[in-house]
Amino acid sequence: MPELPEVETTRRGIAPHVEGKRVTAVLVREPRLRWLVPELVQAAVGFEVAAVRRRAKYLLLDTEAGSIVIHLGMSGSLTVQSKNKVVEKHDHLDIVFDDGHCLRLNDPRRFGACLWQGANEPALKLFEGLGPEPLTDAFDGERLYQRSRGRTLAVKNFIMTNAIVVGVGNIYANEALFMSGIDPRKAAGKVSRQRYQRLANNIKVVLAQAIEQGGTTLRDFLGADGKPGYFRIQLKVYGKAGEPCPNCGAAIRSLNIGQRNSFYCPKCQR
Repeated sequence: MPELPEVETTRRGIAPHVEGKRVTAVLVREPRLRWLVPELVQAAVGFEVAAVRRRAKYLLLDTEAGSIVIHLGMSGSLTVQSKNKVVEKHDHLDIVFDDGHCLRLNDPRRFGACLWQGANEPALKLFEGLGPEPLTDAFDGERLYQRSRGRTLAVKNFIMTNAIVVGVGNIYANEALFMSGIDPRKAAGKVSRQRYQRLANNIKVVLAQAIEQGGTTLRDFLGADGKPGYFRIQLKVYGKAGEPCPNCGAAIRSLNIGQRNSFYCPKCQR
């Protein structure tokens, strides 16, 4: 699915086209997404989009009345286009603006979501218990170290836990652990403070690089400008089982950890 860099790339792509624009209609062609699209999203009609934000892998279009909350699911994409463009298969929702453009959600698998967060209502439950954003000062190696003590969970699953830190998806967890020389199978509670400091720094590095380069090129993900990302060519271990490690030449291995494909170097990572 689109990971944090892809979602942030989408946010940056659509923001200049929708911020300051007034919502004139929300056209829901297929309400049966991951959750039923609530009729309350119509509350955005008549209001300007003040900002486009990201929280974890959710995009929020903020208006005075509240926020339209969008998740891209497994294969969703948002594109800015003319409201008159021919609707294609899997184009489930349009947010139409007063300049004649719309923000169109295409989601073949319908695992995405469109929800409503009222301005004066309690936060949606899906935002409860989320950890800090990985690219902020609130996330660091000390947090990882303190939260991991006594835990037998594999360190790869630990850093992918949203209560610990949000948005560290499978691809970038593999890459950050490789850069840090940490075996993804190692118990989280057995990783030292110094190694967690290195890991936190590398999580920031790999995510920042991916965002800068437009996100990972996934088979079914397109950025807001209709162009795929280009970060995949720089991945060191993800999807490279059997290929030589770029550091030592040993064959990269793969296995399932927490029902996710995991890739690591048996010599460089311990």
